Amino acid sequence: MKLDEGGWINAPLDFQIYRDSIAITTEPETDFWQRSYYGFRNDNAPAFLFRNDDNFTFTLKAQFNYRKLFDQCGVIVYLDSENWFKASIEYENEKFSRLGSVVTNNGYSDWATTDIKTPSDIWYRLNRRGPDFLLESSLDGVRFNQMRVFHLHLLGETTLEMGTVNPPLPAQVSVRFGLYACSPSDSSFKATFSKMKLEPCKWMAHGT
Repeated sequence: MKLDEGGWINAPLDFQIYRDSIAITTEPETDFWQRSYYGFRNDNAPAFLFRNDDNFTFTLKAQFNYRKLFDQCGVIVYLDSENWFKASIEYENEKFSRLGSVVTNNGYSDWATTDIKTPSDIWYRLNRRGPDFLLESSLDGVRFNQMRVFHLHLLGETTLEMGTVNPPLPAQVSVRFGLYACSPSDSSFKATFSKMKLEPCKWMAHGT
């Protein structure tokens, strides 16, 4: 991928962009979250985003050394402050962390997780088909496991009638996607992203 084609939202104070990798040192009390359960709203984490109009598969490797509760870094799709997706390992304690994802539609976030032992790195593979996405993860960059299929409310999306079978995808619209890192608590750590690749979508259309 050409890193000079990407750009920041909430640019961090401390970062490095190399030929084929990006490093972020997180700042305390940074996060993406909207309303649900906790009540608070945060939209101040740094994210380095690319833009694409087509169906695609985006792969990256995240390396990290977490320090405190909720430290996280991973992959993100960011439409606006109230419509976005993120996936990461979030640090919990010395015994385990939470591999999970957050889908935010119309200003409300959810959180789906599974408990794992904390590794030092992980791969993510994000697949897009219109307004629908498949997120996969891997500990070796070879064997990827499905984490989640989700939907984002894209600008200009067509509302489909109930009972429609295999409806056509809406017209392609541009989405911003990439990487993020943050420390919701009083913490700071370094995250490094590498092995970034953008390809035609590997997630086959349903029924093909």
